Amino acid sequence: MVRKQKTDARDAAHLLELLLSGRFPRLWRPTMAERDLRQLVWHRQKLVWMRTAVANQLHALAMGEGVCRKKKLFTKKGRVELEGLALDPWASRRRQELLRMLDQMETSLEEFDQAVAEQAEQNSSAVLLMTHPGVGPVTSLAFVLTLGPVERFGRSKQVVSCLGLNPREHSSGGRQRLGSISKQGNPMMRSAPLLSDASFN
Repeated sequence: MVRKQKTDARDAAHLLELLLSGRFPRLWRPTMAERDLRQLVWHRQKLVWMRTAVANQLHALAMGEGVCRKKKLFTKKGRVELEGLALDPWASRRRQELLRMLDQMETSLEEFDQAVAEQAEQNSSAVLLMTHPGVGPVTSLAFVLTLGPVERFGRSKQVVSCLGLNPREHSSGGRQRLGSISKQGNPMMRSAPLLSDASFN
């Protein structure tokens, strides 16, 4: 439905119209095994986002002391410099806690990366996707588990809409206005090109 207003009466009328016209979409239900694999991919992605949040806080602490190293802050040399900053007691405690959290997430992510790589190698569709340059185990397995059988999509625009990458439309008076993406699909899939470098190892 194009309109954003949602009521039971409008929903019922729309469902009836789809049924009568033979356009009611066929639903795909993933298997229990596929649902469990989704948990693996989702948890791994949540950890990536959490790691980014922790890293940003450490960047802020360093920049507050005039140190701006960007990615180099997390190299061996940058870590030594970060730990050597003379901070006030509570700021020092915060740095210690953030570094501990970062180390724990790095260890967990290594395990999840390995698990995702193993599962992707066991899925023929994911293996096929990985033949494309820049597509690794995380992206390929996430696409397979999110989209399901590609045969259920009649054209590429339906895939784009399923992922929420289609533009919002605000048209009036014969003039078409397209806005930003709708974001009505899977948030992890929309961020797939922005996944960490570890996603493509």
